[in-house]
Amino acid sequence: MERRCFLQALGAGTASLALNQLSLGTEGAVPLKTNIIFILADDLGYGDLGCYGQTKIQTPHIDRLAAEGMRFTNHYTGSPVCAPARCSLMTGLHTGHCTLRDDQAKAGKRKLVPLSSDDTTIASLLKEGKYMTGVIGKWGLGNPGTTGTPLQHGFRWFFGYLDQVHAHDYYTDYLLRDRVRIPLKGNVGGKKEHYTHDILTEDALAFINLYEKEEGTPFFLYLPFTLPGGECVVPDDAPYTSENWSQRDKNYAAAITRLDRDVGRIMALLKEKDIEDNTIVFFTSDNGPNPPFIEFFNSAGGLRGGKRSLYEGGIRVPMIVRWPGKVPAGKVSDFPWAFWDFLPTAAELAGLEPAKNIDGMSVVPTLLGKEQTPHEYLYWEFYDPFHQAVRMGDWKGVRFGAEEPLELYDLSADPAEKNDAAAQRPEIVKKIEGIMAEAHTDSPYWPVVGRADAERK
Repeated sequence: MERRCFLQALGAGTASLALNQLSLGTEGAVPLKTNIIFILADDLGYGDLGCYGQTKIQTPHIDRLAAEGMRFTNHYTGSPVCAPARCSLMTGLHTGHCTLRDDQAKAGKRKLVPLSSDDTTIASLLKEGKYMTGVIGKWGLGNPGTTGTPLQHGFRWFFGYLDQVHAHDYYTDYLLRDRVRIPLKGNVGGKKEHYTHDILTEDALAFINLYEKEEGTPFFLYLPFTLPGGECVVPDDAPYTSENWSQRDKNYAAAITRLDRDVGRIMALLKEKDIEDNTIVFFTSDNGPNPPFIEFFNSAGGLRGGKRSLYEGGIRVPMIVRWPGKVPAGKVSDFPWAFWDFLPTAAELAGLEPAKNIDGMSVVPTLLGKEQTPHEYLYWEFYDPFHQAVRMGDWKGVRFGAEEPLELYDLSADPAEKNDAAAQRPEIVKKIEGIMAEAHTDSPYWPVVGRADAERK
């Protein structure tokens, strides 16, 4: 079977480009299974979508996704920055256990840590289950020559950026196809002919077009898009050109609406190919919003903090799941779950056993509209500056430095985390401090800090 990527936008001179030969063969055929698509936005805030209360930015396609699926109000990323969040998503481990616990972009401060060869990812499991596995977009879990590249962790199709800093360049002069550089000649020398988000979208559509034809071969498509992250570079600021906003705000809104448009294109293709009933689609964001957009757009949805913070605004993110006829349409759920639950969830959807010794649990019962016992607690740690957080029921504990006092918030009455209840509930404080000790394992790359100087926002 010929693997093709449709790259007219690259000016390659041909309608398609044969890049590799992948033979699945008839021996690998399995009964029809559920296709899984996981769409990950970059730096999209909890309040940036119309279905989550946004009033200035147009997101009709994602809003429709929510109306046709289930929208979660207590879903969490794995970390308030991209690399460890993606590590948690891929491995089913929270940041007290996973390999990456901070942002790899801090090269001057700590080693660039890739996924370990011992890490088991959801793609590794699904590949063993005869799924075609693809990742298109921003990887961020291992650069060339390391143990952390996608092809070493179960993906058979990769197109995009390996390095997360490279992913900030929307007009780069190359992208990577597996291990091979694909030049974007129209961007050489500062020219801007090829907007990479659009190219990534075309590749995602090509992936679906190709693998929906392979009877008995289900696919897992992971789409870590780059919008609206970084500097929010866009080809134009439509449909916000005439708004009396700053150019930065126009670009941010235009980036989100462009992302929304392409989510709509993916959903339209599933309908056109008559595979939407057999395809479950997840949509979320890797962490909270960048601070510049929190006030004007209310990007954090009224929650405290943003990117790089373990307050709710940094880790609570949108989550929408659509699967016609199986996930109840139009339902809003307050069930709390997190990125590390995706691996066991996807494994159950595929009829596979999840990896052992993970922190996640399958939320398939919740997705199907059934009752389910939640986690005893959810745990996070972050290192710039070092701080920890625990959600236990409606209680949320945050601590800056392992030797500093714990802040305690009742999320049921105080979702904005304004009123520290630690002095009134010492027994809850003690229990959460015990969880913080239990959930953390030492890492040679990220030492625990006793006292952390940080501005608490």
